Amino acid sequence: MKAGWLDVSVPLASGMVHWPGDPEVSISRISSMESGDECNVSTISMSAHTGTHMDAPLHYLADGAGLDGLPLEAVIGPARVIAIQDPRSVRAAELARHRIRRGERILFKTRGAAARWKTETFDEEYVYISLDAARFLAARGLRLVGVDYLSVGGFLENSAEIHRTLLGAGIWVVEGLNLARVEPGRYDLVCLPLRIAGGDGAPARVALRKRN
Repeated sequence: MKAGWLDVSVPLASGMVHWPGDPEVSISRISSMESGDECNVSTISMSAHTGTHMDAPLHYLADGAGLDGLPLEAVIGPARVIAIQDPRSVRAAELARHRIRRGERILFKTRGAAARWKTETFDEEYVYISLDAARFLAARGLRLVGVDYLSVGGFLENSAEIHRTLLGAGIWVVEGLNLARVEPGRYDLVCLPLRIAGGDGAPARVALRKRN
């Protein structure tokens, strides 16, 4: 990876892969200079949990904070990218080797994620954070955890409990990262979601810069 900032956000586009049952992304031009209008204006319709986005505690905790309560210290600062070898899930046994410390921001680069972003078809077999790994991370008091597909929880594997374990421990969650060009290691992180009042989630722009 070259020096400087690298955008690890997934571009939003109509018809892109999204969580089953959520509305598709639809971006359309309602005013067009090509058609003689004074300016270009677009409308966007989508789930708040599509593409690169953040989950607020409110997503799974009835009395949890919304994204407008996000402390910027959680999403700006040093972070570590960890490559996960397990082809099915992030597990506590694998994480134990990485000496994760309290207050860290951890992003997981999983196997097969790069290919999953190249198709509009949702892949149910993405690598997720297992419940034992979620409990492991919660016990270590992370600030933020990120994954490179659409959910920290498995499609059919304790997704709600995994979310509640992380969010309930005060860990902010970023999902839908594109880490294809990112090597494991230490980085500066900037992750800024839209500031939606009472938002359970919101699209985010995320950038990484290699630390010396």
